[in-house]
Amino acid sequence: MTALVILFFISIWAGIQNALAGGGTFLMLPALMVTGMTALAANITSTIALFPGQLTSSWGGRGHVAGAGGLSFKALVIISLAGGILGAILLLVTPSNLFKALVPWLVLFATGIFAYGSFVPRKADRPPVLGQVGAGVAQFIISIYGGYFGGGIGFLMLAALTAAGLTIRSANATKNVLAGVMNASAVALFVFSPEVHWLQAGIACVGAAIGGVIGGHMVSRVNQKALRAAAVLIGIALTIGLFLRAP
Repeated sequence: MTALVILFFISIWAGIQNALAGGGTFLMLPALMVTGMTALAANITSTIALFPGQLTSSWGGRGHVAGAGGLSFKALVIISLAGGILGAILLLVTPSNLFKALVPWLVLFATGIFAYGSFVPRKADRPPVLGQVGAGVAQFIISIYGGYFGGGIGFLMLAALTAAGLTIRSANATKNVLAGVMNASAVALFVFSPEVHWLQAGIACVGAAIGGVIGGHMVSRVNQKALRAAAVLIGIALTIGLFLRAP
């Protein structure tokens, strides 16, 4: 019961974190593991729990979505669906012990991407470097990773979409919708998995939704760089802890 109460409050924090700066996965994953589930089950359950919040954030920015690199937005949606399904299938067929060994490396990669996207300045006027094929391949690979794990995916897509010619504003709105799309395909498969812990998923979903509402009201009052720095520090601590626990 204590672990579930902790999960609820951490999921509120994760919802606030995602609404303001991203990085809620770094909070949700260890919180779910503390309740007694494996890393694989925690990852699947976390994807389901955070999905409703992604829907609301993507709906809010739907008016600014756009295609990129010569690909229409519809084409990017189809690519994201296909990649998300493939990534989810790969996750479901990954043995729990193998995933446990992979998780520290996945969190390390996600933390690095998150830190780079948070603190390395991006030039808004740089020319596009990804054409139609490059943008499609990049989005497909990112979508596979999103369906499989997903940590740091927002910054991966932001980098790819701006490299394909979108402005930061359009890229941010587009990546929110595409993240929701690829996770929708993953969630559609995960709901049938025996690895889902529905009690924890429900508690985390309610907490994250509350946090998302709170975060929406705090967006103009909070230092986002401080929040992102906190997420990076949590990611580093989680990476170290996972490596110490790895077989």
